[in-house]
Amino acid sequence: MLIRPLTAADADELALLNDAATPAVPITEPAGLARLVELAELALGLERDGQLVGFVIAIGPGSPYESENYAYFESRGVDHLYVDRIVIAESERGNGLGPMLYEQVFAAARAAGRRDVTCEVNLDPPNPGSQAFHARLGFEQVGVQSTKGGAVTVSLLAAPVA
Repeated sequence: MLIRPLTAADADELALLNDAATPAVPITEPAGLARLVELAELALGLERDGQLVGFVIAIGPGSPYESENYAYFESRGVDHLYVDRIVIAESERGNGLGPMLYEQVFAAARAAGRRDVTCEVNLDPPNPGSQAFHARLGFEQVGVQSTKGGAVTVSLLAAPVA
């Protein structure tokens, strides 16, 4: 398994992985994913045999990123690294790749002096697998909000870096 930095050139492959994970993550055009990679403080991909099988994109504080969930943490002045999305190919789930990516996220947050790692998980439509996964990693709910014009409700989560 290879962990490598993502670039905007990975956008088409990212979109395939990303969209296959819907509704846990929003469908996003390759151009939107390329923009996320460019905004990211941390953007890593997991490759097995030359094929991308997972990725994480995390945004640091003060970014011009326009996301309702990112804005929730920014409006509270949280010194954080925000995990915008973490996706593992269905065929690779249960192999420890999610925790492997989160180790990288926490290491990057620690190196940057961040206080928390933040993210959100869908409550409606429900995503109990992701809720349990994040709880095992020490994330706790710090808020709930309705997004996308009321179509989605999320649990806003934070875990201390220390």
